[in-house]
Amino acid sequence: MEQIGLVGAFFAHPSAALVTLTAPLKVGERIYVKGHTTEFQQVVESMQVDRQPVQEASAGQEIAIKMNEKCRKHDAVYKLA
Repeated sequence: MEQIGLVGAFFAHPSAALVTLTAPLKVGERIYVKGHTTEFQQVVESMQVDRQPVQEASAGQEIAIKMNEKCRKHDAVYKLA
């Protein structure tokens, strides 16, 4: 399990998080979100860069990921093997 980013912000509607990536991420990959009061896993079902849907994003990009649960600023995002 490697850390691939940090949550910069969370929006309750439409339940999405802004994540700054430190490693590449693709739709369909499984992530683990961990923070002070947050801990859940999910498959990345959709993500956007500049409000445009993308299938993959690379390190250094800020992406929006649709989240199944609430997360918070500074939560760590990991990619599960």
